[in-house]
Order: sequence, then structure tokens, then C-alpha cells
Amino acid sequence: MKEAYKQKQLVIDEIKDKFERSASAVVIDYMGITVSEADAMRKKLREADVDYTVYKNTLVKRAIEGTEYESLAEVLEGPSGFAFSYNDATAPARVLSEAIKDYKKMEFKAAIVEGEYYDKDGIEVLASIPSRDVLISKFMGSIQSPVANFARVVAQIAEQKEA
Repeated sequence: MKEAYKQKQLVIDEIKDKFERSASAVVIDYMGITVSEADAMRKKLREADVDYTVYKNTLVKRAIEGTEYESLAEVLEGPSGFAFSYNDATAPARVLSEAIKDYKKMEFKAAIVEGEYYDKDGIEVLASIPSRDVLISKFMGSIQSPVANFARVVAQIAEQKEA
């Protein structure tokens, strides 16, 4: 009896640690997905540096009790998969959204992203936000364009004055 309790406590501690370290935690209902689809989805999640695990709802409820993640307890019914990202807060939502569109199965339950609770609709909006790297490259591109145009104008003025 004590050994079973110790095993459960180890899992609860692992869950607590993942929630505490994560920038975001997304909960999905993974019902209806095949093993090969699940493997493909897990591969994409790993490539995006997202930790995906299935836990028993009762253990998760114990782990999040009294934490900022406690609001997720209300959606922990039926099969629940948990996607944690420690760097890119929108990565789990983006990758899982693609999987949901590809397989036409599964659905979002809820998420906590940087301390904020998101319901199913909120996660779908979150999933449409590009990654941090994409946003930075777009921003850098928008800064470079006017500078490059200004440099060309200055060069043309210099050429005209020389001629």
C-alpha cells in the first residue's frame, strides 16, 4: 500500500514540476486519435520543444491544487493530454491546432499561458499567433526595409551630385 502511494506521489511531484517550469500548459481531449497519428503528433511536438504527456486527471488535480493552475481542474474530465512548453508559450497551441485540423479529432479543453487562463476559444486564438522567432524576423524585416530604402535614396543623390 505504501509503495503505491509513493509511486503516485512521485508522479504528482513530476506534474507539479512541469507546471511550475512551464511558460504554458495546454490540455486537450485526445479521444479518437490513432496510435500512428499520436506518434506523428508527438514528433511534431518534440520538434517544437514541447513536452506532451498523458496523466490521470486525479493526479493532476492533486498536483495543481492551491496553485495558479488550479482553474484547469474544472476541465479535467475524460481523457486529457498535457502539452508543456518551457520557452515558446504559444508552441503547444500552434502544434496541437495543426494536429486537430489534420486529423479532425481531438479538441482543446483549456490552457494556462504565462499565468492567464484560456478556454477552448481562447486557445484557438492563441494558436494563430506566430512563434517568437517568426515575429522577431518580421519585425527585423520591417525595420530593415525603410533603412535600405533610405540608403538607396542617399546613394542616388550622391550619384546625381557626382554626375
